[in-house]
Amino acid sequence: MSSQHARVFHSQEQVQHPVHQPNVVRKKVKVQKRWVTRGEKFMYILFAAITLSFSTYIVTYSSSLDQLNRNIDTLNTQIEEQSVHNANLTYKVKELSQPQRIIANAKEHGLKVGNTQVKQASEVTD
Repeated sequence: MSSQHARVFHSQEQVQHPVHQPNVVRKKVKVQKRWVTRGEKFMYILFAAITLSFSTYIVTYSSSLDQLNRNIDTLNTQIEEQSVHNANLTYKVKELSQPQRIIANAKEHGLKVGNTQVKQASEVTD
């Protein structure tokens, strides 16, 4: 055989396709390049869950603190109003317990007051 025939024969061998065997099943495996691994996905999800729960806790705490401050302000306003009311009542008590007013009221209702001196009682004892 000459060298040219050998080259042609060799090139024909390479061109021939292999015969498919019916019993052999070939699977095509696709290699996918993952941008994020499973471990990284787990870490990202865990971080997101922790961040979300912490944010929810902060908002809840802030809301309850704000509500508590509003209640305190309401109570302080009520205390101030009650203090003013008590001061007004104390002034009225002093005004109504003046001896001249009591004598005038007694005379108006027909009571006779002698030469006694009317004194204001500072304490009432039982």
